[in-house]
Amino acid sequence: MIQLYHAGKTILTQLSDVVNQITEEDFRKTSLSLNATVGQHLRHTLEFFICLEQGYELGVVNYDKRIHNKAMENDKHIALHTISQIKDFVTNNQGDKALKLEVGYQPDNDEVVTIDTNYLRELTYNIEHAVHHMAIMKIGIREVAGYITLPPDFGVAVSTIRYKETEMASR
Repeated sequence: MIQLYHAGKTILTQLSDVVNQITEEDFRKTSLSLNATVGQHLRHTLEFFICLEQGYELGVVNYDKRIHNKAMENDKHIALHTISQIKDFVTNNQGDKALKLEVGYQPDNDEVVTIDTNYLRELTYNIEHAVHHMAIMKIGIREVAGYITLPPDFGVAVSTIRYKETEMASR
């Protein structure tokens, strides 16, 4: 389980490093490739972690009930503070806990289905979701803030890293 918490903290550290490097203007600049900003993708990613934190306290997680905090996507200092808070949450909650997950897939009503889940499963989901959005952010970062130094594994799934290493070793 330690690797799960380590992965979460590594991803959050990588996000923090990017936000520290990017200018406030570029954080809010729309990438033509994405039709969105780096800040918007970061906000979306962080709000899933926030939903998990709130759900941990309440016993019910619902990612559809995100706040969509515009300040977080427009002010990199608010984003950095949020990343720090999420890191504290992940660091301080290293035990599993039964949770309920509420999901709804009907566009014409708010009816939800409730599914049994747990904290570690949802933390895993958040890590995978973050990696996915980091891959998308990488496209926007290269377009609007090419001066940022990204680690080679930014937005790359660990399974892909292992696969590429196996491929290189077999040559």
